[in-house]
Parts: sequence; structure tokens; C-alpha cells
Amino acid sequence: MQSEHNRPRWDPRVELGLPEPLGAVIDGEWSGTDAAETLCVRDPADLREIAVVAEGDADQVDGAVRSAEKAYRGAWRAADATTRGRILTALADTIRSHAETLARLETVDTGKPLSQARSDVETSARYFEYYAGVADKILGDTLPQPAGSFAYTVREPYGVVAHVTPWNSPLSQMCRGLAPSLAAGNTVVVKPSEVTPLSSLVAARLFAAAGLPLGVCNVVPGRGPTTGAALVAHPLVRHVSFTGSVATGREILRSAAAGIVPCNLELGGKSPTLVFPDADLDAAARAGAMAVVRNSGQSCFATTRLIVHRSIHDAFVERVRAHVGRLSVGHGLDDPDLGPLASAEQLDKVVGYLDAAREEGARVAIGGSRPGGAPAGYFLEPTVLVDVANGMRVAREEIFGPVQSVLSFDTEDEAVAMANDSDYGLAAGVFTGSLSVAHRVAARLEAGQVQVNKYPAGGVDTPFGGYKKSGIGREKGLEALLHYTQLKTVIIELS
Repeated sequence: MQSEHNRPRWDPRVELGLPEPLGAVIDGEWSGTDAAETLCVRDPADLREIAVVAEGDADQVDGAVRSAEKAYRGAWRAADATTRGRILTALADTIRSHAETLARLETVDTGKPLSQARSDVETSARYFEYYAGVADKILGDTLPQPAGSFAYTVREPYGVVAHVTPWNSPLSQMCRGLAPSLAAGNTVVVKPSEVTPLSSLVAARLFAAAGLPLGVCNVVPGRGPTTGAALVAHPLVRHVSFTGSVATGREILRSAAAGIVPCNLELGGKSPTLVFPDADLDAAARAGAMAVVRNSGQSCFATTRLIVHRSIHDAFVERVRAHVGRLSVGHGLDDPDLGPLASAEQLDKVVGYLDAAREEGARVAIGGSRPGGAPAGYFLEPTVLVDVANGMRVAREEIFGPVQSVLSFDTEDEAVAMANDSDYGLAAGVFTGSLSVAHRVAARLEAGQVQVNKYPAGGVDTPFGGYKKSGIGREKGLEALLHYTQLKTVIIELS
């Protein structure tokens, strides 16, 4: 399962001429490279040091936010919606013109295969392209009033929006929130994960060079308890967007509550897929395997609970085993099916879940170990667990690794009850040949997104967000603009 070529690895410091250490990007320029605290960024596939990043302190965060506030009150407010749309189109173009560089940077930073990184870069460009087209179409309503009165609504920006982004898909996650925020007229300060900060920093420099007014997008790297906490608590931040764990989301919500600041929170999932006897088993099995392929399973909406009708359970498991058994694991630049996990901490966490699963009675159908001949990186074989009960930790907690669990059911009611018996409600899947079953079950599932007969599905235009502890608010699609704008009602007495 291991794939690796003996050739020199791509070094972003050499290829991009990056300073050392890297600092924040404020007003389009490197800033704070003399910070007291620095963080080492390593390629998770071979543990090479690929950058040193200066951690942004409270003063740096303050400078970034004040710069963004100045841009919001100045150049960005002065730009009308048509101009904003044209600038967003230019940002999409600059991402595409630097696509290969950004993809390689994402690969060595996160470990993901190069083809997945290229897909993420194209998705990042699509976000700007999509929201460029709607920047001048953010509409209000006219409201029926008694004779002699007139009322209407308008949607207006908040001001400075803080985006705290995760380590699994840093560039596309940043652009997912950045594009609608800018389209609506906000300015943004981004705090990327300290594990994978590089593409966000480089992209901010590219955006300034492409014509985004200075200060409209600033990026400050650092850890959550230091840089992130200072950003969320800053008095000039008027909206917060966060993707990450439930525990951190709670802390952000508490901090934002002190300033009465609204939040978008995407806090992960334990997404079920229900496979009925009349389903296309090959398509469902491919979906089950893809859940461990994408980012090596480090994906918030990966379907990691396959709830399968008992009559087809064994045949289905064999199909999933066959798909998983053909997967290759290796350095992302060699473009295998799976790269490593993002960090030693994440690898230890996933291995701990596998140990717990065995202790609770689950059985490993395939995988479950470090791959033979693996280099020094954070690799783990893609794994399928069977004999899983819905009360086990692996069925209830977000593992965030290449681990798939198969459960069985006898009736539709049992399947829906198992799917909904979770603290999470980000996404869910249904595989069936019956349109009636698809609609009926989709209506009963407690999830923000339901995907039928294909998983994953959807694009930049399909709203995304969760029920229950999976979060608050929606990203993607026109719905995101509702969360990055605030509503004003104007009532006029005409007489």
C-alpha cells in the first residue's frame, strides 16, 4: 500500500522565496517576523521542516483588525457592489494562475495527495467566481403597509469578520468564508491553524497583488488560545466564523457572547449513510471508501457510519473491503490515494480510537495498522470496522481519520433512529432505488444536508451547515450571504 519515489521534495522556502520566519500578512505585506514565539511547520509525510512561522500576539492581532476596520470604513465601503464583484473575479483568476504552486504548497503543508490539493485550489477559485456573480444581487424586500406608509429592507455588512479556519483544507476553507464576506462588503482577518498556515498566508499576498484593496484581507498565524482568542475578543470584530471542534466552538461562543457578536460555527459531524436492500451496492461501497480517502478521513462531513440493512450487510462489507484494499498510501506529491494524517497528535488520537473499538468488541475487517515500509510520517492504513454498535465510541465521536464503521439494521424506523441517535447533525446519506424511500427518509433525518445515491455531493452553491452540536449558521450558496449581512428595515410615513 506504500508509494514513494526517491527524489528531492518540493521546498516552499526555495520555490517561493519565503522569509524566515514567516509573519502575518497585513496590508499585503509580511509583518511581525520578529515575534518572540515561533512555530515549526513540518511536512507530515516525512517530518521535514518546511517553514518557521512567527506567532501573532495581541498587538499583531490589534494591528490586523484596525487595518481591516480602516479598509472597511474606507476603500472597501467606497467600492460599489459591481466593483467588488470584479475584484472577486480577479481573485479567482489569480488563484487559477498560481494553481500548481498553491496545490503543492497545500500538499506539503497538509499531507493530502496532489490531485486532492488541485481540486481544493479549483474549489477556492470557484468560491470567488460564484460570489462575484452575486455581489450586486444582494437584495432586500418591500413590505406591504397601510396607505400613506412605505417600508423596505436592505442587507448591510457587519464590518470586520474574523475567520478562524481548520487544518484539513486550509485554502478552500478560508475562501469559503472569505468570498461571501467580501461580496457582502465586509473585511476579514483570518487566523489559520498553526498546523497548516502556509497557503492562507501566501494567498493573502497574491490577493493584494491582484488588486484587493490593502487591509481587506489580513492573515495572522498562531495558536487558538493565543492568537485566536485575541482575535475573537477584539472589540472591533463584529462577526466570527469558526470551523473546528465542539470544545473550541464553545469557547469561541462564550468569548463572542461577551461582546454580543454573532457567530457561524461548523463543529464537525458523525455523518451516517443508510444503505437499503434495493441500493446500488457498488455506488454505496465507493461512497464508504471515499470517506476515508478524502483528506485521509480528516473531513468534517465524511460519512463514517455506514448503517446497512442486515440482508445485504456481508455483501456490502466485501465491496467496501475490496475498494479499500486497492488504495495506495504515500507522500502527497506522489499523488497516492491517501496521504498521512496532519500531525502526531492526530495520529495518536486515531490509533487510540482503534484500540478502544477493539476493546468494545468491534472487529477490523481491513487495515488498522501503520502501513508496512512507511517513512517517518504520520501514516495509517485505511481501516474498516465491523460488528460496530451505535453506542461505541467509534460510532459516536468524530475520529477524523481513515476509519470507516459498518453497522446493521432491520427496519427503516430502526435505521433512522440509529442515524439520529447522535450529538451531531452535519450531513447524512441515503442509498436506495426507491424515490419514495429517499424522500421519506431524507425528511426524517436530523442533518443539515442529506445526499441521496451519491456521497459526497454538492458544490459551492449548496448550503452547508449542521443541526445539533454540528454548529450554527450556513456556509456556501446564497444562504451564506444571509449570515454575513445584517438586516435593516426602513419605514417611511409618506403623508
